[in-house]
Amino acid sequence: MEDSLFPRDTLAARHIAESAKPYSGDPALQDVLDWFRAQPNLEARFGQVIRQSIDEVLDGQRTGRFDIDELEKTEKTYLGTKVEIVTRSEFGLGHGQRMDYHIVGHDVDSKFTSGGNWTIPREADGHICLLTKANDHKAHYQVGLLRIRDEFLNAGKNRDGKRSISAAGRGAIHWIVENGQITQNILLSLPEVERTAIFNASAGYRGSGNGGQLRTNELFRRVQGKPVNRNTVLTVASQDDGPKRVRDARNHLRPEGIMILGHQSQHPRIARDLGLSVAEKGSWVAVRVAHADSSDATRKKTRISGQEYVAWRAGDTPVAAPESY
Repeated sequence: MEDSLFPRDTLAARHIAESAKPYSGDPALQDVLDWFRAQPNLEARFGQVIRQSIDEVLDGQRTGRFDIDELEKTEKTYLGTKVEIVTRSEFGLGHGQRMDYHIVGHDVDSKFTSGGNWTIPREADGHICLLTKANDHKAHYQVGLLRIRDEFLNAGKNRDGKRSISAAGRGAIHWIVENGQITQNILLSLPEVERTAIFNASAGYRGSGNGGQLRTNELFRRVQGKPVNRNTVLTVASQDDGPKRVRDARNHLRPEGIMILGHQSQHPRIARDLGLSVAEKGSWVAVRVAHADSSDATRKKTRISGQEYVAWRAGDTPVAAPESY
């Protein structure tokens, strides 16, 4: 698979794993697999679990961080614990007797990695593991089940005695979600020059509150046509009142022709008219607009207070955005 989070040896390794006849047919693992696959909105829920876990550990509002590569080693370890906790809450899972979860009568351990592989402790040997892997830069994740066996682990151990999953082990994973999508981390996706401009928008400014507003304004100047979630605004503003900064940004950016669409009022209709993503609750989509030219029928248009608008493009006459929408 082109977007797989694993090396390309996985497909070949599956054939190796499938030949491990002594461990084929695992009723307990099948019970857990069937239980997860029966859950509604499974992919979206696991994606939200991972997005929430990463964002809470980054704590962008207080730290300004948006990249898990910036986390301390202990924080990266805690990220795995956070994924375990949020997964338990999201799916209503009980605590296992020896492992992290109790699922349809079976103990299941939780293991997370944002790196190249999982590390498995000795005490997980013989147990079912819920394996979660995420790449925030690619906005992808994977979740699967594997019963830990010696032949599914590499021989080498780290200082804690943990072993990584071998190619054969990766090929033996029973996928719950093999190629899931996480809500995109907008700040990670931006070129460095754009991020620098956003965070430096308040450089040299002294005063309470307005620095966060200047950064929020710059965020919506530079990120248009893509959903920007609340956590991104909080990270950029570094203040509690991020949503208020968005409301104020509408007024500050209106003379530049920039609208900021949310999930209420006419906003979803306007976004659909202009061919934009419709913002969900807790997110916003910015767009710079121009007056529609009646002679051009090819561009998507929206009507606001009797005036037709199109998404701005180079060559359009600059106009102010409508006062209310």
